[in-house]
Amino acid sequence: MKIKTLLPVLSFLLILIPCNAQKKSDFRVVGYYSMRSAMTDFKKFPFKRVTHVNLFFLNPDTLGNYNQDFSTFEPFIKKAHKKGVKVLFSIGGGGAHPYYHKLLKDDRRGMIVQKLVELTVKYNIDGIDNDLEHGDIDENYEDFVVELNSALKIHNKLLTAAIVVTNPDLFSDKALAQYDFMSVMSYDHTGPWRPDKPGQHSSYQHSIEDLDYFGVNRGIPAKKLNLGVPFYGYGYGPELTSKAISMNYRQIVEKYAGSESLDEIPVEDGKIMYYNGIPTMRQKTHLAMERSGGVMIWQLGGDARGSKSLLKVINDTAYSK
Repeated sequence: MKIKTLLPVLSFLLILIPCNAQKKSDFRVVGYYSMRSAMTDFKKFPFKRVTHVNLFFLNPDTLGNYNQDFSTFEPFIKKAHKKGVKVLFSIGGGGAHPYYHKLLKDDRRGMIVQKLVELTVKYNIDGIDNDLEHGDIDENYEDFVVELNSALKIHNKLLTAAIVVTNPDLFSDKALAQYDFMSVMSYDHTGPWRPDKPGQHSSYQHSIEDLDYFGVNRGIPAKKLNLGVPFYGYGYGPELTSKAISMNYRQIVEKYAGSESLDEIPVEDGKIMYYNGIPTMRQKTHLAMERSGGVMIWQLGGDARGSKSLLKVINDTAYSK
């Protein structure tokens, strides 16, 4: 009788185990991490709490040459793969890199595509993350991502992107269709460049609206989107003419007691710092679970340690039983 009673229970448990594992593998936690940090001391890197790492930023010189010593990344890549984490090189980044306008034209584009693919193959990188933004995107962007995706897929490599709502017309439907997944940069809705517009640069409402645009208006499947979240904040005031400042999340919680539970806090010189604390990060993770395929973090170096870690909050929320 006891054996017969236990059999259904054991069968039920065996079904549950792979389901839980599948759930965790399905939800992406993508973190940007500096190339310099990956070259040096990464012993405390939270491999267990991410699924993908985008090493930033891999950019050529004005002639299209990549001059880094890529062998210095190999220990990080090997450890990441041992932990089941995919590693990508991220190209571009915030700010303009005028040389891309020349390098992505018809006569040079093939060379850049070939070099990027060769780097992923030679150093066992899992793909390329395209973070070309505003000043770098022109009429050659679509052709570039189409050709890069085609070349990467020959070697079973990923092509991903960081995209933003503030200039949505930069991204054609054909270009967006090339990506395995896209991270919506739902932050920087204001910043130090807009001292006349103080306030939250990455609210929960911003996240809803940004996912609505790409998921509903542009028709991108939820599973191909990640919700981008910030591990930093901006401070404004006391006057509209006052210079705005920035701090990463770790600096904020180390300096201001209890700030991990808030989204804004008074700081020195009469300024107000706006950022995402633990409650909002938990709320955003729930939103990402409902409306997208994962979370993207800019950037992992800004996180706090221990119980105040936002990456821990994301993991505890997304993977809790």
